[in-house]
Amino acid sequence: MMMNPITKTDYPDPDVIRVGDTFYMVSTTMYFFPGGEILRSYDLVHWEIAARIFDAIDDTGAEHLSGTENAYGKGMWAASLRYHDGRFYVLFVSHGQQDTHLYTAPAIEGPWEHKRIKGYFHDASLLFDDDGRVFLTSGNMQIHLTELNAELSAPKEGGIDTVIIRDDPEKVFLGYEGSHFYKINGRYYITLIHWPKSTSRRTEAVFTADRVEGPYIGCDVCSDDMGYHGQGVAQGGIVDAPDGRRYSIMFRDSGAIGRVPVLVPVRFTTRFDGKCHDAFTGAVIPGACAPDFRDGLTGETAVLSEEVPFPVFGDDGIIPKTFGTPDLKPGYSYEPLFTSDDFKGSLRPQWQWNHIPDSALWKVLPEGGLSVTTGTVSVNPTEARNTLTQRMAYPTCSGTVTVDATGLKDGDIAGLIALQGKYGMIGIAKENGSCSLVRLVREEAVKGFGIGSSDHEPGTITDRILLDGSVVRLKMDADFTDMKDEVTFSYEKDGTFVRLGEPHKLVFRLDHFTGARFGLCVFATKEPGGTVVFREFRYE
Repeated sequence: MMMNPITKTDYPDPDVIRVGDTFYMVSTTMYFFPGGEILRSYDLVHWEIAARIFDAIDDTGAEHLSGTENAYGKGMWAASLRYHDGRFYVLFVSHGQQDTHLYTAPAIEGPWEHKRIKGYFHDASLLFDDDGRVFLTSGNMQIHLTELNAELSAPKEGGIDTVIIRDDPEKVFLGYEGSHFYKINGRYYITLIHWPKSTSRRTEAVFTADRVEGPYIGCDVCSDDMGYHGQGVAQGGIVDAPDGRRYSIMFRDSGAIGRVPVLVPVRFTTRFDGKCHDAFTGAVIPGACAPDFRDGLTGETAVLSEEVPFPVFGDDGIIPKTFGTPDLKPGYSYEPLFTSDDFKGSLRPQWQWNHIPDSALWKVLPEGGLSVTTGTVSVNPTEARNTLTQRMAYPTCSGTVTVDATGLKDGDIAGLIALQGKYGMIGIAKENGSCSLVRLVREEAVKGFGIGSSDHEPGTITDRILLDGSVVRLKMDADFTDMKDEVTFSYEKDGTFVRLGEPHKLVFRLDHFTGARFGLCVFATKEPGGTVVFREFRYE
């Protein structure tokens, strides 16, 4: 039996497929590199990193943190993962450049070939139809169906290009988006997320048609926050197991930890004799099973034949706390999604850089340690190049690292950061040749969703302690329990960790649009060229 959420960390916009005995899941990686992360599982519950498909997307100044440019809240969004005729396909948009990318490979490990598709297809989903035609569904509020050319490089000239589903802007905070497009047993199905004003939480919807261009009829299929602060579970597709059972992996907004995947059983049903039946076994399924079907274009009440299979998510739209899942490789040992690191040899795959790193300014030392040298002057740590990150974990986690500031220059700050728009950092600051321990935070400067609120102001140093030396072991404890969303900072003194300052509140907003991460960070405020060495990172 399993318990949700499954990965306990920020893996938004999941799309899941099965190839043989292996499930693969792709997730949005935005401005973290290498990106395009694909996970692997044999039971839909435990996951490990299988591949990352690119080192850069558009290779722009923003992706390199050039000057005041950045890609926060942008980069890779909402990928579609498919397997067709012996090749893997990953399609996504670059939100910063407003373009569409397609990567293909014969194996999940690569090599991955890249091309651009002409146009911008928000939250697109790729479908290879039985007759050889290829389609995308995409869009927000209005869901478009676009037929691609044979080269998968542009919309097909004279092909289908039409709106198939519309939401009512008067009735939603967020219109239909996040499409996942399938053909199952000869019928077309589209899963979508939206945010109805009537429920005040994100909700999953499904529409179906017997022809690719429609008409589509559907309804909401899951409006459940699992008892978690009205944070509805939605935006995900459908995957089958070898035994015919089906599941969906969607995400739940969960505060500062980000958007965490949730696994939900799915059963296709028919409706007759006043009862709900499993469409494939005929067994009666308990529950009301009386969907409020509506026309995808007009929103008006519609009738779907009782013999048409239609998915029920969970227990009549409610996500069960526990349920059984397939185990296609019993006893398999998964590599963890989080890791400690002694920095001997190469970096472990759980790490990602905040934006594209400058490879000339970092190295792993033969004796163990990550050496990072500043190459630019930065106002605050979100502008720093070569910040190495790992996702934080729900409900609690801690990161500890030794910071050797011997090579810092005056004006440099180096240490351990909780990377998010409203960041918090414990580090060593060098001024007038002396080192001090500091707590550096971004105060509550952003309200609402934080859209367009890039930060180019200095952080606030709230605590400062003069150090006798230049080497200190630092610790950060994070608590996301029940959306507490706090980090506390401490430093080692005489074998004991001593807290520095008050807990710092983290906030998930659209300025960064990602869950909180541990980051190993150094930045210069006066002149570049200072060097820090990080040793013995411990993740608990």
